[in-house]
Amino acid sequence: MILSRRPDVDRFLKAPDAGVRAAVIHGKDRSGVTERALRLCKTITPDLNDPFNVTLLTEADIDGDPVRLEEALTALSMIGGRRLVRVRMGDAKGGVDKAVAAALSAHAEGAYNPDAMLVIEAGALGRESALRKAAEKAQGAVAIACYEDEVGDVARMTREALGADKVGLTSDALDRFVARLPRERGLMRQEIERLILYIGPGSGRTIDVEEMDAHLGVEPDASLSDAALQAFGGRPGPAQAGLRRALAEGESAVMAVRMASLHLGKLRRINILQANGAGAKEAAKAAGVFWKQEAELLRQARGWRLELLDEVQDSVNTADVMTKTTGMPEALIAERLLLEIAARAKRMGL
Repeated sequence: MILSRRPDVDRFLKAPDAGVRAAVIHGKDRSGVTERALRLCKTITPDLNDPFNVTLLTEADIDGDPVRLEEALTALSMIGGRRLVRVRMGDAKGGVDKAVAAALSAHAEGAYNPDAMLVIEAGALGRESALRKAAEKAQGAVAIACYEDEVGDVARMTREALGADKVGLTSDALDRFVARLPRERGLMRQEIERLILYIGPGSGRTIDVEEMDAHLGVEPDASLSDAALQAFGGRPGPAQAGLRRALAEGESAVMAVRMASLHLGKLRRINILQANGAGAKEAAKAAGVFWKQEAELLRQARGWRLELLDEVQDSVNTADVMTKTTGMPEALIAERLLLEIAARAKRMGL
């Protein structure tokens, strides 16, 4: 069964139907996929690290041992409560796609433990995907596609987040802020949180366009933004110099990786909009590109196609995790990431 309308999706994620045993949440916006999957999973069990009631499998796990998914769906809870089986996949190609589709169909019909909930997170599944077809066809399963949020949805999400912290924007300032936001949901959330910190959580303040422009235009991480711009433009020397200057001024390596992710998100947004018929300037504006950087971002977007950005996204995600969890020097992790991006860009002729 397909869930496409936002109210229906929100209702299901909050309180899934009793007869539904499986859900496939898929789309190019992986942050949006993860966010919705977590909301659903937490309705099944509040502790997603519970070793007795939660099983997490990856695409590699299933590819190496196809029986593991069936075993997880068959297992009974040892301490009571509903079982949760989570599967994280990419674009689900070939045998894995078919294997997971077969397990989903059988589980939706009640062949395994009926008290187990199967939640699958996947990349963009095409119409030919066996997994997508199985989820859309089965009565005991749902398929939820995660598309980019519309402007109205982004504005609503921003207002709700600001309202929860008792701060606000005037209508003109809200329009300006939404227009500058990247359209990848995880990055959007980060920017909204940063705005709340800027205004002052719980302060009751509402800022106008003038103060919003100060926040957007004079940012403490501007040098890190420039370092990312230089890296994606194929200029390793300026990128490295910009990063080192920013770090010397007190910026963090974690923020440097984040700025690379934000820049990548803008390039991705431009690509998608132009593929859907938008003009170059229109796409740049919708992606939140500063007007002084418009020509350079459009030049970069012509070289950085979506499939290449997907490859770099893996490197960015890895660097993000490493700066937060390993004992390696954070500055070296960020520098290596920017140099890797710049080297890729140079090979592409940028």
